[in-house]
Amino acid sequence: MSDPKIEGLQLKPGFKGMSEDTGSDQTMFKGVHWGKAMMWIFLLSDTFVFSCFLISYMKGRGSTLVDWPYPSEVFALHVGGVSVPLLLIAIMTFVLITSSGTMALAVKYGYEKNRKMCGWLVLATALGGLTFVGMQAFEWTKLIEEGVRPWENPFGAAQFGSFFFMITGFHGTHVSIGVIFLFIYAYKVFAGHYENGGKRGWFTTMKGDYVEIEILGLYWHFVDLVWVFIFAFFYLW
Repeated sequence: MSDPKIEGLQLKPGFKGMSEDTGSDQTMFKGVHWGKAMMWIFLLSDTFVFSCFLISYMKGRGSTLVDWPYPSEVFALHVGGVSVPLLLIAIMTFVLITSSGTMALAVKYGYEKNRKMCGWLVLATALGGLTFVGMQAFEWTKLIEEGVRPWENPFGAAQFGSFFFMITGFHGTHVSIGVIFLFIYAYKVFAGHYENGGKRGWFTTMKGDYVEIEILGLYWHFVDLVWVFIFAFFYLW
């Protein structure tokens, strides 16, 4: 059954009619939280940045005539005198993926108004991210001590160092920023900023709501997803 409001609609001719017709679609987005919409736009732009980095990495690796370093050799961890390939990387990946699960549960309990569970899960996510950053710092330190630099690499092609430090460093910066906000929002949840109608934010007059936890969760899931691609390109390929 057709909508009577649409049947009698007469569009104005020319550019004005076209712009009004396009602008009318705004009604589709009236129910979307502005913070969530802005986060999706940011994540889309960040996707292009990481895509450019990874495409450049594939291009650089494919064009070099020097042997590319073997991940099992470069990223091996010595435990009890035995070299275990990719052990540290596997632990890092497990920690980050697990933190994505705790973040999803935090969003669930947030919408259920379970402040205690939501706060503890956000805090657990922050600690997982902090652990990941600490292990990444250990990985960087180990590689630097072994002679890997952005301009040289004792394991093979010199380009490896520049690509590795640039891409993993950019991702690590994202994780570090996320960890800072996770600690801030864990405090806000425990302090009851989202209870009884919400408390006004530090930089805005708008009252807080548990949707902020979901927005932070979008960012954190994106960081985890990017790591899956980095893991595949750098450590498995």
